[in-house]
Amino acid sequence: MKKLIEIRKVKKDYYVGEVTVHALRGIDLEVCEGEFVAIMGASGSGKSTMLNIIGCLDKPTGGDYFLDGINVSGLGKKDLAAIRNRKLGFVFQTYNLLPRTNALDNVELPLLYNPSIKTRERRERAEKALESVGLIDRMYHKPNQLSGGQQQRVAIARSLVNGPVVILADEATGNLDTRTSFEIMALFQDLNNNGITIVFVTHEADIARCASRNIVFKDGLILRESIVQDRINAAEMLASIPAEEDYITPEQ
Repeated sequence: MKKLIEIRKVKKDYYVGEVTVHALRGIDLEVCEGEFVAIMGASGSGKSTMLNIIGCLDKPTGGDYFLDGINVSGLGKKDLAAIRNRKLGFVFQTYNLLPRTNALDNVELPLLYNPSIKTRERRERAEKALESVGLIDRMYHKPNQLSGGQQQRVAIARSLVNGPVVILADEATGNLDTRTSFEIMALFQDLNNNGITIVFVTHEADIARCASRNIVFKDGLILRESIVQDRINAAEMLASIPAEEDYITPEQ
């Protein structure tokens, strides 16, 4: 199986005055094509730092990072930006949508940085991405006209539009209720079943059980990693949770 992410002895130090914070202490990590990996850990464990390095948003202090066969550890800002735009898709807890821009234009946004893609192709790719997340009928809606779950679906469509080798999700269900969280996880599982590689940071144990492999960080090290034996099927879980309109309101 092809290795998309290879982390070798990666360290990350931060300097706060005269104090050195060792956020990562020599991490070895691999993610293969088609995997769905959940990274877990308490606040300060190093999981977000790891995701930032994987996402080429930060550079390691030491060690090597290979993304799709390219050693990105020593690349400059311009090359890192190109890697981010063409090989990575990002989904964040707060959606990061432009508030005055409709769903279609929000999804098109990453393609604007690729001059080889013309206007018509941008539109076609964005429409296809929205269709893949079930929102083609909402493409002209602005974020304030969409629910939280729909906004996150737009963000997922945006992460797909460039055909990335991996999607990186940072607490992507953190702002959502239980039912909507499993709607989003069912979508991620569906994408993964269709061959999309996903690395998902979460602090929620039940959300992590939707992934196929869990990696737990503590104090800048990998505490343990394991194949998920009791994996949750998010679509089945969703079917067992009553929709809001199914709840009976007690008579006054």
